[in-house]
Amino acid sequence: MLKAGGAAMVAGISTNGMAAPAQPATKVERWDVFEITLNGPKEGNPFLDIWVKAIFRKGGREMTIDGFYDGDGVYKVRFMPDSVGAWNYTTDSNAPVLKGKTGAVEVTPAAGGNHGPVSVRDTFHFGYADGTPYFPFGTTCYAWVHQTEERERETLAALKTGPFNKMRMCIFPKWYQYNHGVPPRFPFPRQGETNDYSRFNPEYFRHIEQRILDLRAMNVEADLILFHPYDHWGFQEMPAEVDDRYLRYVIARFAAYRNVWWSLANEFDLMKKKNTGDWDRYAEIVTESDPYGHLRSIHYSKAPYDYSRVWCTHAGVQDYAFDKAASWRSSWRKPVIFDECMYEGNINSRWGNLSGEEMTRRFWLCIVAGVYPGHGETYVTESDIENDKAVLWWSHGGTLKGTSPARIGFLRKMVEETAAVGGNQIGFTQIEPPYYPSAKRNQDESFLFYFDFHGPLYYDFPLPDKGKYRAELIDPWAMTLTPVAGEFSGKSRVKLTGKPYMAVRFVRV
Repeated sequence: MLKAGGAAMVAGISTNGMAAPAQPATKVERWDVFEITLNGPKEGNPFLDIWVKAIFRKGGREMTIDGFYDGDGVYKVRFMPDSVGAWNYTTDSNAPVLKGKTGAVEVTPAAGGNHGPVSVRDTFHFGYADGTPYFPFGTTCYAWVHQTEERERETLAALKTGPFNKMRMCIFPKWYQYNHGVPPRFPFPRQGETNDYSRFNPEYFRHIEQRILDLRAMNVEADLILFHPYDHWGFQEMPAEVDDRYLRYVIARFAAYRNVWWSLANEFDLMKKKNTGDWDRYAEIVTESDPYGHLRSIHYSKAPYDYSRVWCTHAGVQDYAFDKAASWRSSWRKPVIFDECMYEGNINSRWGNLSGEEMTRRFWLCIVAGVYPGHGETYVTESDIENDKAVLWWSHGGTLKGTSPARIGFLRKMVEETAAVGGNQIGFTQIEPPYYPSAKRNQDESFLFYFDFHGPLYYDFPLPDKGKYRAELIDPWAMTLTPVAGEFSGKSRVKLTGKPYMAVRFVRV
């Protein structure tokens, strides 16, 4: 059986291992998933004893894709083709029944919202494979895929109407404050409190795959957290060989989905049983096992990781020191995402009680600093606390209750519009001090100034002498853009409101 784009169809392999009559090449979109499904041995422990892979060829190019065991005698290889045309493949395995199967796939141009995977562009920014700019406006729902079906669908509904295009989420379940429930499924078979690390639970990973596809349908990137310290079941203390086997299994299952990113860990430095050598080994496995080069990073608790390391594609920082953004960009020469700059909410932890106004402010400070922001939400009620049934977006998902998401959506729309000025430029270039309002420019085609807590009645803006610009006064909280009369060039005085947290955008006429 072969699958393409989620639909199964019979192709040139029979389930008994004998060659079937030749069938026309299966068609699949560029950057979609082409899946080979084979029946093979059930005896013993196929997770440990059997390996399978496929070699895909197009012209003089060759890609080797690792497969995986999906339980009940079923083996799969998933392939994300990155170029249009005819590909041929041959399977290989240490099980004769899985070896030497051949077939073809016809890759058609991408359609609809399929822009391909995201990668780094212009050193500090991101873009889709088809050239479309991508600006990450992310959120965090650590354990949303370990909830009830009803809650997970509620989360998807909130994302569908919300402003976020990236989701930080854990592969392993989480045990932490407000998170003391037993998940509906586990990644390994369990007998009492003991995990059978010699086998995986395919149902667990199939469930996560479905949620990755749900996110993909909404053009939301799935930033998958591979390890974390908030554990109650032994997953942060697995033997080294189990860690390594887990990473290879997850990559074989998930890497063919174009919206996947890899985060080695959430707060890796709190996992005291792992050392620097472990993290170096994980980085090597992820880098070498992923044939598509998906984005890769790691998240810390105390001191920033050395994001200049070659394996990191970008920095995923936990901080709100936006004044360090310029030096970090200069030092690391990579995109910087403030994945966790505290959360809007009202819990009694210092990291979880920002106002909506402050969360909105932090998003603006990120954008004008040339970096990217991350959201989270941690609202509870007195009844939630008394009943120990709090549902916080930051971990469980559900519905968004805060006041910042609408303002974040306004900012995202404005950034995407501003970046589109002048030939679809990707990102902005930073204007350095001494200009005190934080400012961003886009190839001299557009400028975005943010005054933060300053509230001048007017300001002399340092525009280029060449060219003329129209201006708009922006109220980030009211979500309004008010045109300013006239055209501007060079040092230009614009009357303002005297209110803090305002912004001004200039666009070349």
